[in-house]
Amino acid sequence: MNTTPDLSSPLTLSPAQCASGVSDDAWVDVISAMDRTYAELVSYQERLESQNIELQSMRGFLDSVLASVSDILVVAARTGQVEQVSASLAARLHQPAAALIGRRVDALFADDSQPAALIALEECRTARRPVTVELQLPAHPAPMPFEVVVAPRRDDRGRVAGFVITGRSVGELRHAYKALEESHSALKAAQGQLVRNEKLASLGRLLAGVAHELNNPISFVYANAHALERYATKFETYFDRVSDGASRAELIALREDLRLDRELRNLRDAVRGAREGAERVRDIVADLRRLSADGTGDVADFDLAEVARVAANWVLRGRAGAARLEYAGLTSVMVRGRAGHIQQVVMNLVQNALDALDGQADGQVTLTHGVAGDRAILQVHDNGPGIAPDAQAAIFDPFFTTKPVGQGTGLGLSISHKIAQEHGGHLRLCPDTLRGACFQLELPLAGHGAGQDRGQA
Repeated sequence: MNTTPDLSSPLTLSPAQCASGVSDDAWVDVISAMDRTYAELVSYQERLESQNIELQSMRGFLDSVLASVSDILVVAARTGQVEQVSASLAARLHQPAAALIGRRVDALFADDSQPAALIALEECRTARRPVTVELQLPAHPAPMPFEVVVAPRRDDRGRVAGFVITGRSVGELRHAYKALEESHSALKAAQGQLVRNEKLASLGRLLAGVAHELNNPISFVYANAHALERYATKFETYFDRVSDGASRAELIALREDLRLDRELRNLRDAVRGAREGAERVRDIVADLRRLSADGTGDVADFDLAEVARVAANWVLRGRAGAARLEYAGLTSVMVRGRAGHIQQVVMNLVQNALDALDGQADGQVTLTHGVAGDRAILQVHDNGPGIAPDAQAAIFDPFFTTKPVGQGTGLGLSISHKIAQEHGGHLRLCPDTLRGACFQLELPLAGHGAGQDRGQA
């Protein structure tokens, strides 16, 4: 009900009032004062109505904020009783907001969290600063954790008149972090699988060369073994006659008939050839073991030049009529990393170079080793058609390939680039390449390897 006096009409005097013995000047002063008072009352009424409108607007704004805020929000008195709550809290507690007004703040939370809520209120009251605590709201099937901030609400004198309590669910955040961690683990596993698949694909392309490399020394050993068996038979025949007491003339004749002098010389050649063949098989198996290393062990120092030589030679063995392979620069460059992964990088680079030179009569791939500051440098350069300018920007993108469909996955260079980065190095196109394609691998240097230039392999 509006109790403001009616000021819609000015004040008037009756004739009886005017007939009194008061002078006219005095009445004029009284009337002027009454007019001023009336004008002030009208101004006060207008300002009061404006402030009422502003107050209603502010209340509507606060109600809309409490209804729209997603985090839980509680306004409590100094005694701990709830004065206002957000609609989000009422929705989470499955109760109307009006039913929560007047309850104690700690009663809003799960039983296990109520003591911590009371401690946070007391600490905020005494320290006069915000307090952060993790509390749980009752929920089904299990309570939901919230990060709650209890902040003091001060009056015009700076005293704590109440509390403003806000909370954000950490349950969803923890679920999101868990999902992110699982996705990251799956991505790492997929990346490792891609590296292994690409390496298996490279090894598959080398099977023909491996079979040829093993077949030659094994065939040599097999042939020499047959020769040794034949020689053994002849010597057994001769020594049997010696044991039987044959005469000197008979033994001389038998020795000439069996050609033991010549077979003795051949025996040494056969033994030497068999040993060389076995050593060749041993070296091939050792190279294969180094080549098949998955590189998942500890980081260690290794010779980049030796690793590159083994990898490049095996790629070359698997290519019929392949281009010429040459080495230049230092003969030994010690670097820090995983040798198995760097072998995979070199194999990918050499394989791509040989693919680019396919059918070219004067094809040549040059591996150059050097040192620049604290970095070891390996350049793989071919004299093929090179890389088109419009493809250079995307050359390291996953699944990008310039090869025909079915002849390239587009993962070799992408994986190689990633491996170089994981080793603290870099893989990029060589600057100022005049002809062909050139890739430069940079790795952390473990020691300066002194060496001389070396020519064709």
